[in-house]
Amino acid sequence: MTKKSSNFLEEIYPTLLKQTGAKNYYELPRLNKIVINTGIGPHMKSEKAKQEIKESLKNITAQKPVPTYAKKSIAGFKIRENQIVGYKVTLRKQKARDFLYKMIHVILPRVRDFKGISERSIDKNGNLTIGFRDAFVFPEVNREKVSSFFGLEVCINFTTKKREYVIALLKQLGLPVLK
Repeated sequence: MTKKSSNFLEEIYPTLLKQTGAKNYYELPRLNKIVINTGIGPHMKSEKAKQEIKESLKNITAQKPVPTYAKKSIAGFKIRENQIVGYKVTLRKQKARDFLYKMIHVILPRVRDFKGISERSIDKNGNLTIGFRDAFVFPEVNREKVSSFFGLEVCINFTTKKREYVIALLKQLGLPVLK
């Protein structure tokens, strides 16, 4: 996996430096972390479905998911305080770079009718958020073993605060970014 990071530093950063007009490499965006989370929604009562979602998330990220709990009770949604409402995983360093590479080159091409990521998905601080309606686009999720249908949200955090630099970096990495 070191070939990807050396490729990243040797090929992408010099062209990105010229393209963006940044003064030095420290202004350019670096991948800080990737947070993958899912809500269990209609599967809150089923312990089997919770376990399937947890195992699927573990297979996707190769890390143990952390449960997220409800902060307060909401009667309309039948949620009680401190009840598990979802799971999340935070990836950093090499695992985050590997996941980003896999997402761009393997997962996103598997999404039906995918034409590109909208620029509106990138906030003013340069963080990219992508939602997947179903987790079956990930090759690690086995349709035969998972009976519950669930979606994922992937939040990619960069170190820069300049949105234009992040857009340029994502285009350099091969992600189609639409206006």
